[in-house]
Amino acid sequence: MKRSLMIGSIATASLAGLLFGFDTAVIAGVIGELRSLFALSPMALGITVSAALCGTLFGALFAGIPGDRYGSRDSLRVLAALYLISGLGCALAWSWGSFVAFRFLAGLAIGGSSVLAPVYISEISPPRRRGALVGLFQLNIVVGILIAYLSNYLIGGFDLPGGVWRWKLAATVIPSIVFMALLVGIPSSPRWLAARGRTEDARRVLAAMGVADSENELRSIERSLKSASGNAQQKLSWTLHRKPILLAITVALFNQLAGINAILYYANDIFAAAGYSSLSSDLQTVAIGATNLLFTVLALLVIDRIGRKTLLLIGSVGMSICMAVAALVMFGRLPEGWLIYVLIGFIAFFAFSQGAVIWVYISEIFPTPVRARGQSLGSSTHWLMNALISALFPIAAAYSKGAPFAFFALMMFAQFFVVLLFFPETQRVTLEEMQDKITAEGRL
Repeated sequence: MKRSLMIGSIATASLAGLLFGFDTAVIAGVIGELRSLFALSPMALGITVSAALCGTLFGALFAGIPGDRYGSRDSLRVLAALYLISGLGCALAWSWGSFVAFRFLAGLAIGGSSVLAPVYISEISPPRRRGALVGLFQLNIVVGILIAYLSNYLIGGFDLPGGVWRWKLAATVIPSIVFMALLVGIPSSPRWLAARGRTEDARRVLAAMGVADSENELRSIERSLKSASGNAQQKLSWTLHRKPILLAITVALFNQLAGINAILYYANDIFAAAGYSSLSSDLQTVAIGATNLLFTVLALLVIDRIGRKTLLLIGSVGMSICMAVAALVMFGRLPEGWLIYVLIGFIAFFAFSQGAVIWVYISEIFPTPVRARGQSLGSSTHWLMNALISALFPIAAAYSKGAPFAFFALMMFAQFFVVLLFFPETQRVTLEEMQDKITAEGRL
């Protein structure tokens, strides 16, 4: 069945999300051992943990250039090699400096994946299923995080030679090898091929993927490329792409202004500040991880039915309420026992909206010649805000325990009106129609 090539290609690209999630979360299980082994000061420990985040920002910022020039598929092959090298390097690290360097490489792969995998999937997915199919990338991120937690727990139960931390980090080698092997069998995106003037190759890929009317689809792609100047070397321009640029930056900013990573990174400190005497960190991660997975799946089941904009609006309301209640708990106006429930509620609303929508939406709104660079802009904005909020949260919380949560609630309240008034719906719209729609509108 011809559709099997399309399904297999989408499934393969989405595995980049699993490695993304695994490499992001696995560090949580080795921090204690690294602190003791390398006698790390608090500052050195911060550098160790943030090394991958710095690499992620650079990876997201620059991945769009090779993505547009060489194609998402070939660029993903390079990232797969980086995942493998960084996993082996971290497991075999001979010094603190070497460990930080290999974690930086892991970050480059993570950041690049957040750009290139959604682009590739969006370009080969049918419009009526594109939201759910691009959303598989986010689903794999969530699954990867859970696998990392589970892997850390299971490996931690064994007395292994060389240090348990090395084996925890080495676990990423297996999925990296699988990812590299599967990438060999998938084709380049037909839209990228057409943008590079390789029309016959694009025609063959469309036919091989079982597109019902491949000739009409190819003509539509070519018309879109001509309206976008028909130039594969077209630059991402404020003059030409003002609207998608603003949309990408806005959705990425609000994704982090929700406070998601502040909650995930500082959960233990938050609960302690609220007055909890003891709470199992393992149970926290399991509860948060399970909620994240469940509501991500629910979002993917409805994203192509009710639309991206509707999910963002629902999430804005839910997250704003949850963060407002959390602020009242932290200010001492409500019982501390409420905190676990409102934070789980926040995770649920985030997974159902922002978590499922961000990579889908950014991958849909840019023209083909600059899609990877547009995705890079949105993704790097996301990671930059992640770094800023993660750094500022403990400072703000030290000044006022409830203030950061009140700020997050206010940001989600603002997001509701920004999305309602300015965001176009991309549900079941072809990428070419989306380009025409955004170009035709002279305003946000």
